Amino acid sequence: MSSAHLQQHTYTWQWQNYTLKVATETFGSGPSVLLLPALSTVSTRAELSTLAQALAPYFQVTLLDWPGFGDSDRPSLPYQPDVYRQFLRAFVRDTLPQEVAVVAAGHAAGYALDLQSWSRMVLIAPTWRGPLAVMGAPVALRRGIRQLVRSPVIGPALYGLNTRPGFLKWMYRRHVFVDETQLTDEYISQRYQNAQKPGARYAPVAFVTGGLDPVDEREEFLAGLSRQAEPVMVIVAEQAPPGSKAEMKAMTELPNVQAAYLPGSLGMAEEFGDAIAPAILPFLQGNTAPI
Repeated sequence: MSSAHLQQHTYTWQWQNYTLKVATETFGSGPSVLLLPALSTVSTRAELSTLAQALAPYFQVTLLDWPGFGDSDRPSLPYQPDVYRQFLRAFVRDTLPQEVAVVAAGHAAGYALDLQSWSRMVLIAPTWRGPLAVMGAPVALRRGIRQLVRSPVIGPALYGLNTRPGFLKWMYRRHVFVDETQLTDEYISQRYQNAQKPGARYAPVAFVTGGLDPVDEREEFLAGLSRQAEPVMVIVAEQAPPGSKAEMKAMTELPNVQAAYLPGSLGMAEEFGDAIAPAILPFLQGNTAPI
């Protein structure tokens, strides 16, 4: 796809006393599809570029960096689910046509569910619990860690320890990518640089400690999924950690959900974008026939 089709934009959003500039890009032509990257310490819209380019011949594809992540502003605001719910609602209202489908990866799934105005919805390796919650860390401990990392002296040091290239590579090998050969020094360096931008620690620590979990219980997530009036497709990551995979499988048991099982772990939207595109294309086009 020619870069001439790419249009980069900045969306300015006001939340309470904060004015945030959010990085977005749009390319392709046709019906509108919004791609939402998963939340993580190194979350960036670039993770969805392969998938976006594969969809661009058929759709006008919009990507964004969530507030506090990627190339978007990263102020020290108290990041919480309501920030992202309000942001997504405003962004869709202000920038996209009334008829728009959404493809949401990881934690973005819960925020996409909250906005019940999509024409179609694809959830890729959807999650709703942050890493420390999955590990069983008590709420009080997670809140304490969040406050420490937000603090002015200890915070940068703790954050720095958990974003070293060696730690990032370990994290990717453990539950993000399947193919370790993709974790080159150049790739890890890019992710490391993304994690070192001014204000970088505030939103990621909220995610890691469960402060951005869109719901508190599985039943709440499934209830939101079952309320969707329009078609929903869930892509289950075959190599996801057992706990996360069990959550995904529970979603596929709902009668209004179409399921597909594909190779990959929690980072499958990035690692296997080329394989996911043909699996979801017929669904996004309004049919389920093989392509």
